[in-house]
Amino acid sequence: MSYRAWFQCFNEECQERYELTDIVYNCRRCGSLLQVIHDYEELKKTSGGQWMRLLDERKRRNTWPYGSGVWKMKEWVAPTIADVNVVSMYEGESNLFWAHKLGADIGVPELWIKLCGNSHTGSFKDLGMTVLVSMVKQIMAQGGEIKAVACASTGDTSAALAAYCAAADIPSIVFLPKDKISPEQLIQPIANGALVLALDTDFDGCMKVVQEVTEDRTIYLANSKNSLRIEGQKTVAVEIVQQFDWEVPDVIIIPGGNLGNVSALGKGFLLMERLGIISRRPRIVCAQAENANPLYRYYQSGWKEFHPIAAQPTLASAIQIGDPVSINKAVKILKQFDGIVEQASEQELADACAVADRTGMYACPHTGVALAALFKLAARRVIGPKDRVVVISTAHGLKFSGFKMRYHQDTLPGVAAHHANRLVELPPDAGRVRAVIEERFPAHTR
Repeated sequence: MSYRAWFQCFNEECQERYELTDIVYNCRRCGSLLQVIHDYEELKKTSGGQWMRLLDERKRRNTWPYGSGVWKMKEWVAPTIADVNVVSMYEGESNLFWAHKLGADIGVPELWIKLCGNSHTGSFKDLGMTVLVSMVKQIMAQGGEIKAVACASTGDTSAALAAYCAAADIPSIVFLPKDKISPEQLIQPIANGALVLALDTDFDGCMKVVQEVTEDRTIYLANSKNSLRIEGQKTVAVEIVQQFDWEVPDVIIIPGGNLGNVSALGKGFLLMERLGIISRRPRIVCAQAENANPLYRYYQSGWKEFHPIAAQPTLASAIQIGDPVSINKAVKILKQFDGIVEQASEQELADACAVADRTGMYACPHTGVALAALFKLAARRVIGPKDRVVVISTAHGLKFSGFKMRYHQDTLPGVAAHHANRLVELPPDAGRVRAVIEERFPAHTR
């Protein structure tokens, strides 16, 4: 079959269309964001059962490019990209971890963690970047003049862009807020050969500059304002349902900053619903850091009026965003999915990471925000013991080992390390060692 997709204006009163190979990020008629629309009537000619069998057959196979968790859904993502132009590192297919110990502790036995950080560059950003860079390669193959791909980033987007561009032999430029990302995140685009520009501003300031720079059509914008990224990120929803043998969980909790991930998650579920694969929707919870919570404030107002804010520093640096680009798309999804927005303080997110780590996880601070929201909702019985809950872990904790070390050393400003596990330094003396072991693990009295 011949499947098609195109850019379409998000404004329902406009709906202007553009080709996916057009270099366009906002509607040229009304200025609204764009979204990728598929030829759903053509997709629906294949039954839901047939689609499920096809995706099960492709899962983790090596027929190019279907072994990727994104590209096994090629018809639903970017059907017009030639296979030869797909730039993939077999991203996706990340583990769905049953967090039974943590779930038992908080009264949510069916707690699962979708480990999206178990990916090539260590975050869920790979899922969208494989689609975007593949489209750039397609545009260039068709004669389009692109000299570099650029993004503003708080760390993870820049890592994904630099890696995928390096694999495709396409130059990349990343704009980072100076001294506001972890060393582990900073070194990734440097190592992959990107032009790394550290600007003395925050993410919102970097975003403003990159949008001005990409007015030059030979520099392609890679931020989630570019809705190609959403097409890759929506596959998380499909993966989760497939991992549950095509059953829908009750609640999904996801940390939110620029909010593209919220709109992507909902888009994946709506696609499956439209194709007859699922018949109900999960409840979506977006978790924000209290220091960067414009969506939470909007939600608390009853969706009456949105105000961008100046985001304050947060340990969850990737979501330190006060003026999210995808606000309208995210709000539409939250309204369709009985959505909740919760927030977490710096103390709550740091403690949530430490508590989760004691049960076998290694949670990044953004996952800590989502876990803290879960703990609050479970305590209020908004989430109950019969709910199957999935928390989206957006990045690997190894990117934030400095944060974890400072927590356990009790040196995080403004945070009390309630669950610190202290390093014990001793001389090489067996007696002293035995004494410490006995103190930590005293013998049981019979």
